[in-house]
Amino acid sequence: MLYGDYSFSCVFETPARLPFYKGSALRGIFGRSLKKTVCALRRQQCDTCLLNTTCLYAIVFETPASAKTSEAPHPFVLEPPPAQETDFAAGDTLNFSLLLFGSVNNSLPYFIYTVDKMGAIGIGARIDGRRGRFALVEVKAGRKTVYRAEDGRVKTPAPVETLALSAEAGSSRTSRLHLTMETPLRTKMQNRLTADLPFHALVRVMLRRVSSLMTHYGQGEPPLDYKGMVKRAMDVKIVENNLQWFDWRRYSFRQDNEMLMGGITGSVVYEGELDEFLPLVRFCEKTHVGKQTTFGLGRIKATTV
Repeated sequence: MLYGDYSFSCVFETPARLPFYKGSALRGIFGRSLKKTVCALRRQQCDTCLLNTTCLYAIVFETPASAKTSEAPHPFVLEPPPAQETDFAAGDTLNFSLLLFGSVNNSLPYFIYTVDKMGAIGIGARIDGRRGRFALVEVKAGRKTVYRAEDGRVKTPAPVETLALSAEAGSSRTSRLHLTMETPLRTKMQNRLTADLPFHALVRVMLRRVSSLMTHYGQGEPPLDYKGMVKRAMDVKIVENNLQWFDWRRYSFRQDNEMLMGGITGSVVYEGELDEFLPLVRFCEKTHVGKQTTFGLGRIKATTV
């Protein structure tokens, strides 16, 4: 699966007030700006538009289901800045990343233009009647600079990698896995959101993420022993648990209402036979895992012993 990790560096031109968790604000304005950028039939609903199979907005935000599944994952993740401050002055920086999966990497110039126009629309709560405006300064793919505002041109092709399930290098066996939730992880057990994360539940959600992304944007569903892996994951134990539930509110433009959001934060240590699960972990470290990943939720970091 083609995988691109693009870092956007921006500078506020006016004061701004953003929420504690900035992923929802970025995703909301990103969608509005992308639609303004590429939508040709503005009064037409995406699901009835004759262009919806080729329109970049429809592909990214109204991602069509395939013949194999009734629901497709969106081909992007917005990673917000980790800083927790909410008030910004003119001249302060706003840095975030955009992860792209599959062929939408070929549309990088559209996404760069979209972020540039996001700054003109503004982000966050209104201050003196207007939202915080910012200017896009630079975009990097890895160490390569692919866009500078002073040049006004996108250097293509940008570096992308092919993401696949791969075994850990080395011959030593892994018996412990320390997992940190760098952003809240939303997952369900028995159709309910939960703060518990036994290893078999983590494996289930990772398998869903890997399967859906590879099916829609890679070489097809990977040949994994799904039932067997879940069964063997039940033998892996939690030896240290520092997980908790974190709630916050986000505003939905579509529903014109505030929505309560939440997810698992903190860290957990698992112990057991872990080698066969590490390719799932490494894949999901790059792609995020769980629900609402487009907001940047479900970013995990793992270390092994």
